Amino acid sequence: MSPEDRREAIAEAVLPLLAEHGVAVTTSQIAEAAGIAEGTVFRVFKDKQELLGYCVQAALRVEPLLEKLQEIPRTSDLRALLKAVADTLSGHFRRTGALLHALASSGWRPERPSPGEEQEWHRKRLDQTRRITESVAEILSAEADRLRVPPKTVAGMFLGLVFTDEMGRRAFGETAPASTDELIDVFLHGVLAR
Repeated sequence: MSPEDRREAIAEAVLPLLAEHGVAVTTSQIAEAAGIAEGTVFRVFKDKQELLGYCVQAALRVEPLLEKLQEIPRTSDLRALLKAVADTLSGHFRRTGALLHALASSGWRPERPSPGEEQEWHRKRLDQTRRITESVAEILSAEADRLRVPPKTVAGMFLGLVFTDEMGRRAFGETAPASTDELIDVFLHGVLAR
């Protein structure tokens, strides 16, 4: 197994532990979850901080999310399409949010990037958002004739709504996001009584 494949395998095994234990996860737990000897962890990562940073980067990758979005069956039922998209996005945001919350709550802070690295990080986040938006727009494109605005505009609005509902409510002390059906109903019909 190549060093990069080994890093990926360790990160994949460790992500659920990090969401549960934060930085309190032990190297023996890491090794057991990855099915390797404890010393192997530090032959692949220089220290625990590097391992945590790598795991966060792995969790933030959008490729697995894009693959799941592409698996959504295309249908002429706009509500069903939006529900499948919302469930897929919510699952991704929930997993990522749980990981970041567990790490931050347990005292982990990422290494401070240089200004150039920080600009690159923001560029990557914008590119990932663009790719997700384009994927959702492609899913909705079959219903373009029923939409008042282009599918890409709908996709951006819907992505923002799902993200805000999933992540924003926790920030304001609410424990549960709206149900997917409520979210879609408000998205399609607004907040005014009919």
